[in-house]
Amino acid sequence: MRAEADVLIVGLGPVGAALAALLARHGVSVIAAERETDIYRLPRAAHFDAEIMRLFQQLGLAEDILPVSRPISAYEFVTAAREIIMRFSVSAETSQGWAGGYLFHQPALEEALRAKLAAAPEVELALGWSLDTIAQDESGVTAQLSQGGATRTVRARFLIGCDGANSAVRKLSDIGLFDYGFDEPWLVIDTLMPDEGTLPPYGLQVCDPARPTTVMPMSPGRRRWEFMLLPSEDPASMLDDAVVQRLLAPWATPDKATVIRKAVYRFHGLVANDWRKGRILLAGDAAHQMPPFAGQGMCSGLRDAANLAWKLALVLKGEARDTLLDTYQQEREPHVRGMIELAIAMGQLVCMLDPTAAAKRDTDMLAARVAHASDAPAPPPAALAAGCLHPSPRAGELSPQPVSAGARLDAKLGHGFCLVTRGPYAAPAGIAQLDATALDDGGALAAWLGEAEAALIRPDRHVFGTGAPDMLLDRLAASL
Repeated sequence: MRAEADVLIVGLGPVGAALAALLARHGVSVIAAERETDIYRLPRAAHFDAEIMRLFQQLGLAEDILPVSRPISAYEFVTAAREIIMRFSVSAETSQGWAGGYLFHQPALEEALRAKLAAAPEVELALGWSLDTIAQDESGVTAQLSQGGATRTVRARFLIGCDGANSAVRKLSDIGLFDYGFDEPWLVIDTLMPDEGTLPPYGLQVCDPARPTTVMPMSPGRRRWEFMLLPSEDPASMLDDAVVQRLLAPWATPDKATVIRKAVYRFHGLVANDWRKGRILLAGDAAHQMPPFAGQGMCSGLRDAANLAWKLALVLKGEARDTLLDTYQQEREPHVRGMIELAIAMGQLVCMLDPTAAAKRDTDMLAARVAHASDAPAPPPAALAAGCLHPSPRAGELSPQPVSAGARLDAKLGHGFCLVTRGPYAAPAGIAQLDATALDDGGALAAWLGEAEAALIRPDRHVFGTGAPDMLLDRLAASL
């Protein structure tokens, strides 16, 4: 077992595992400590979007994940009488090179990530080890881990807490939480359902004041129901088999849907006050938690990993000042707060228990839907507003990923920065370069460049900036 590494990751769910895999691509040595010895074998997260599938593609996992996921075509909010009051259409094709959204089986995703890590010599998996203490100084972090009666000491230059909502890293680092004040208990039921019959193949929120309900297809052959607990109900009693079957009865009989998991969760919105404390950083649920109504909880954590990995790698290699890590929270927190606030707004719409207020909501939203005669557009990916960017058109946006010569563009971009130019250009060592006019992509990338001479794309596929190539490279050097 190693005693030292560049990075110690505590928590090996999807966020910690993806971060370890991304760091390994950059040649960073990692010890990934997880208190459990195996992945959790039942589903938890349900949805990821095109940006996250693009991240899986970059890790070489897209072909492993596609068979255990399915695209989602829509997300409907309906009244108790099943009238549509709001509908989000989800595109089958996006600028990211993948469908707009997917429903998936989390254990299979985690298995693919673990297999990727097991094959990476840069990563040591410390399974079954819990974090006990942390001490940091100017050059690194010393962590004490334990397993049964055994202990081990790990020294790392940085420690990343990916250890979930009850993060030991966050607590040991004395980092407080901002609370949005949204706190609603829901019963979550996962089932095996090979024959889904006439159930909708898309996400459904039933805004019934008698019992707000979520119906969600998961990976093929699986389906989830979520039922809001009413103020008079005891969470423990709601887990009784008879109660579960009574709630499922309007949707599926026991011979059609085999219950494999039932749990009561409290849906809430929280954000850590500090995502970095010296050489200790937080990611995923350790840094933020959100209600599930926008399907962005795991997605947000994986965006954290994508944002943080390349910055850590540059700092560890001495190619950037460690102040670059301050841009992590600066860039990610506004996006996370936007997603939390969207999810809470959706939740408040769904969780309305007053019949009079719900009736007014239905009347107003049905009238608005008739007036607009269209579905609501899916919320677009938010551009980064500040951080490691050069202020210019498209700065902070996600770059597109057209298909070129039968392959998605990221296969040509490499793992670092890439300069996309209009015409030939000799990029310096360490910077990939693509001539948009020479790609067999139907002119898509050149059209995206517009009038800009070049776009500098970061390793997380956000645009650093646009403009003259030499200027962009100078601005990048200054930023790092």
